[in-house]
Amino acid sequence: MNARITPRRFSGLIKIPASKSHTIRQLLIASLADGISEIKNPLDSLDTRSCLSVCRAFGAEIENRDQGTGIRIEGNNGFKKPLREPPRINVGNSGTTLFFALAIAGLQSEWLEFTGDEQIQKRSAAPLLDALAGLGIQCKNDNGFIPISIKGPWKGGKVILPCPTSQYLSALLIASPLAPAGTTTEIEVPLLNEKPYVEMTLSYIKNNLVTNIKDVCHQHIPFEYSPDYSNFVIPGGSSYKAFSASVPGDFSSAAFPAAAAAISGGQVTLLGLDPQDTQGDKYFFEILKSMGCEIQYSEKDGSFTVSRSGSLRSGTFDLNETPDLFPAAAAVAAFAEGDTALVNVTHARIKETDRIAVMAKELTKLGVSCTEHSDGLVIHGKGSGSVGNKSCIIDGHGDHRIVMAFAAAAHGCQNSIEITNAESAAVTYPGFWELFGAEV
Repeated sequence: MNARITPRRFSGLIKIPASKSHTIRQLLIASLADGISEIKNPLDSLDTRSCLSVCRAFGAEIENRDQGTGIRIEGNNGFKKPLREPPRINVGNSGTTLFFALAIAGLQSEWLEFTGDEQIQKRSAAPLLDALAGLGIQCKNDNGFIPISIKGPWKGGKVILPCPTSQYLSALLIASPLAPAGTTTEIEVPLLNEKPYVEMTLSYIKNNLVTNIKDVCHQHIPFEYSPDYSNFVIPGGSSYKAFSASVPGDFSSAAFPAAAAAISGGQVTLLGLDPQDTQGDKYFFEILKSMGCEIQYSEKDGSFTVSRSGSLRSGTFDLNETPDLFPAAAAVAAFAEGDTALVNVTHARIKETDRIAVMAKELTKLGVSCTEHSDGLVIHGKGSGSVGNKSCIIDGHGDHRIVMAFAAAAHGCQNSIEITNAESAAVTYPGFWELFGAEV
């Protein structure tokens, strides 16, 4: 599917979709819990539907309630309920679901095979599989890519796990407390990107938690870890409790309407975001403020308002903790005056696409030159009014964040642009093209 966007000033009052990262964590923890959990306001997207299919394959009983606004899950109590049939599990496009599910599958004694779509077949799980093998879990795989088959039991031990993506570590943190009593899992982490996502995982499972997220699922699992997250010691024998929790709004998704307002000189008010949330992508509002936007937060209704009265300024931004912001930040940088450097984000190359290379390639179609580095990109901004002087077709490369970033950019161009693979936005942002006024 292609989407065409005609430039306009992007403004409005927008309810931001629920967080994908929170939704997937809640779904999987509820599926492993003893009892019935209620998840309120979950994200309904392609990625979360893939996660739901995995939860069902793991033996959870799931009921969608309240016209899609809530989910009721009866958990499998840490695989104490046997699987009816060892399934072949399709994770679709969801890397988070794949990596988390691989570790969880090591808790049970049947071979489970995992597969997915064309993009997920290019995302390596090799470091995670090496760690699982070191914990006694059997893995059938040739090269770190799906199809991958997993079988327990989880025997414990000490493993070294470099994490170019934090999802590897979060996967072990969620699964290892449910290993058999008497086992201990020790994880040494020599490399950790995307630290806020680990903090999000810990916010669900660690003890002595302090958070402002309302009625969140606190499991109080006992374990030890170093302050810099370089070492974890997790005893087995714990269990997850059923819970009732709400899913907060998604700062990753909020970046795109915020970027469209910043680029076009409009004003948006974004609802459903909690500034105290663990999501690292709230950093995008700091980026926009540094680039010359006005950012206002209202405690009364929990809203962020983004506007711009002057020119966009260039800058240097370290995106190591927030690589999902890379496409949106690059799009805004194209309209800034001068060079903007997005740095320390090598792992943007191992997402759904090599996002550094893709953004550099597609921005040139809008007349914006870039200098590509191994760990980032310098965007040589042209300032508002000098981008997209010719109509063009942007290749979305099947990557939801690429297509949404160029949808934001289109609002500041001089001519309409067409974006291919537009359907991929549904991976995380339902109703995106209607919101952005696209012709599809």
